[in-house]
Amino acid sequence: MEDWTQTMGAGPLLAIAAAAVALILFLVIKVRLHAFLVLIVVSLLTAIATGIPMGALVNDVLVASFGSTLGSVALLIGLGAILGRLIESSGGAKVIAEKMVSIFGEKRAAFALGVTSLILGFPIFFDAGLVVMLPIIFAVARRIGGKNLLLYGFSGAAAFSVMHVFLPPHPGPVSATEFFEADLGIVLLLGLVIAFPTWYLSGYLWGKFVNKRYPMIVPALFGQADDDQPQNPPKASTVIWILVLPLVLIFMNTGLNALGSVGAVDRDATWVQALMLVGTSPVALLITSLIALLVLGKFRGENGSALEKLVEGTLGTVSSVILITGAGGMFGGVLRASGIGDALSSTLSDLGLPIIFAAYVIAVALRVAQGSATVALVTTAGLLAPAVIDGGFSAIDTAAITLAAAAGSVFASHVNDSGFWLVGRLMGMDVKTTLKTWTVQQAIESVVGFALVLVIFAIF
Repeated sequence: MEDWTQTMGAGPLLAIAAAAVALILFLVIKVRLHAFLVLIVVSLLTAIATGIPMGALVNDVLVASFGSTLGSVALLIGLGAILGRLIESSGGAKVIAEKMVSIFGEKRAAFALGVTSLILGFPIFFDAGLVVMLPIIFAVARRIGGKNLLLYGFSGAAAFSVMHVFLPPHPGPVSATEFFEADLGIVLLLGLVIAFPTWYLSGYLWGKFVNKRYPMIVPALFGQADDDQPQNPPKASTVIWILVLPLVLIFMNTGLNALGSVGAVDRDATWVQALMLVGTSPVALLITSLIALLVLGKFRGENGSALEKLVEGTLGTVSSVILITGAGGMFGGVLRASGIGDALSSTLSDLGLPIIFAAYVIAVALRVAQGSATVALVTTAGLLAPAVIDGGFSAIDTAAITLAAAAGSVFASHVNDSGFWLVGRLMGMDVKTTLKTWTVQQAIESVVGFALVLVIFAIF
């Protein structure tokens, strides 16, 4: 692959990408072929059609893209699912649901869940946060009753998405900040300013609207039946403490990294490295899951074999989600390796748009073309970095341009995005429903976020 250069023009490459997406939708929706098989088949056909060398096609592109996606996602989904299953099976999710309804009332419960997810989403990645929080979200939705999956599910999922896209320390905005040489503190501050209204419009209000259009019963999560609840549930304070623990550990990693970047601590010191290791997302979730096994399992009288079966059953139920998510990453990897993203970005960079509009439009196009929000954001930042750095922009303007690219990178999640499959499968939606609801939510989130960034850019 190192010696291979794409010789096809942007037009044929984009036509192949469009045909590949159309084929996925046809095979999944009309033929009813399983999404995991469809994504592998179409990834292979797309790689062949774009001229990727046969010798490197399987191992260097398909397997590598599948593996790199699972490397970042599988551990988070697996450990997060175990933690979420323990919270649910112990009765902890139901206890929290009762507490939240008693405090906020039924009418404000979805709003409260969304705000809680915004807070949890500050340090924790989208995938892990969603998996951990869904048992609470589903329990509250069941407690209130009715076909209200999308109201509660989207209030939470959109909150995690907003925080992941716009707020450091998540990888996309941090990388773009470095490329544009923006002030991380200002990016963080402006991100916080736009996060809540973006979530409120694209998550909470959209959730209320789409829930009326597509009323859906809350499905069982991780194979747990709603009526399978223990007689000795944990206290609400215990469950909250377990939910907060990974946030504290991850914040420790983030804080030490920030202190090290300004020279306040020596990042090479053994104790700093050890604490940062504990605060990485997979390790933080591992520690929390082990503690949850003790506190929510062993200390409540559950024996070892029962807990082993619980973990085994949980991993079995999420294996399909993990594999489909990896296959979605494989398809996105093929689109990147084939040069489709590069062809598109080079074409768009010559349009002569104002820099903040160029950042948004290029990020949107890259997101739709290859799926990954982080790749779209980082690629856009790499393309426009010289123009931004040499443009004489103020610190606030540079931060606004960074967030404009971030807003573009979340636009219209669809079949080439692993997150599309994760949300759809966890919430029990078919592909058509996911496109009508989640894809549109992501587009609204993108447009609202960009509109708010434009206001900041115009004022300051």
